[in-house]
Amino acid sequence: MKQIGLVAIGRNEGQRLRQCLSATDKVARVVYVDSGSTDGSLELARSLGAHTVELDLSIPFTAARARNEGFARLLELAPDIEFVQFVDGDCEVVDGWIDRAYSELTAKPDLAAVCGRRRERYPKASIYNQLCDIEWDTPIGETKACGGDSMMRATAFQQVEGFNPALIAGEEPELCLRLRQKDWKILRLDAEMTLHDAQMTSFAQWRKRAQRAGHAYAEGAWMHGSEPERHWVKETQSTWFWGLVLPVLALTMAWPTKGWSLLILSGYPLATYRTYNYYLKHRDLTTQEAAIYAFSCVLAKFPQLQGQIQFHQHRLLGQQSKLIEYKTTNSINSAS
Repeated sequence: MKQIGLVAIGRNEGQRLRQCLSATDKVARVVYVDSGSTDGSLELARSLGAHTVELDLSIPFTAARARNEGFARLLELAPDIEFVQFVDGDCEVVDGWIDRAYSELTAKPDLAAVCGRRRERYPKASIYNQLCDIEWDTPIGETKACGGDSMMRATAFQQVEGFNPALIAGEEPELCLRLRQKDWKILRLDAEMTLHDAQMTSFAQWRKRAQRAGHAYAEGAWMHGSEPERHWVKETQSTWFWGLVLPVLALTMAWPTKGWSLLILSGYPLATYRTYNYYLKHRDLTTQEAAIYAFSCVLAKFPQLQGQIQFHQHRLLGQQSKLIEYKTTNSINSAS
């Protein structure tokens, strides 16, 4: 696979990094981008044959910036690389994926990127891990976006100048939007791609992850919402409606309506039921899984609102948004 390189990013991933870099024998070059590990990750990566990049931490870190620097280093090592497999340090590339992705990209020259099924390694370890696994089971076929794990065509990546390094979240859909504006296509294959180890065991972690999503929605809509596709405008408006408008309306009208306005809050169980019914019909889920996921989708509106407010607060004050971490370790991969 002389035409394929791999770029992995991470910090203090421990044994997960060994699993992540196990695909070194399937590609021409591997670059590992480290963001200040203290657990020997750099030494481990080098021992496994990977070339390494140590990020300058005086510059605000983002996963987007890490991937861009990894890609630049990869081209220095192998200027003739045609395809790049991006992967987070908490993920392991599944056997057979590299070959499958390569075959699709070589057969279809209009494809900029291909992705497959990312699965949670331990979905039963916690309800939050299970929610991640359900979230990542998206429809196959041509799609608008891929996640942090995907194989991309190097020329397409260069044409749009890579990821936006300023984004603290949602950098993959934003990149894919710019690729599609250049008439490239994104394809999700019916194939196993990576195993992910979220290590998400608490409600606080889940809340911070939802907060990241809200920040991404707000920033994406601010950047591209006026364009024909109206990138993430619907998601942003939905967050404001369910997270703020509806509860404020119900509470402020409670006195003049003698409490009748509180019936508006019945919109939450109705929205939960609609989401439950949709996922039960359109995804291969049990009733329990569909119910848990539907409830989480509605509940997430509140931390997502917090993330949106954070983005606009920093924007108005001219401040750099801070990375919202949710993992129990010091890892700061995108994991979206």
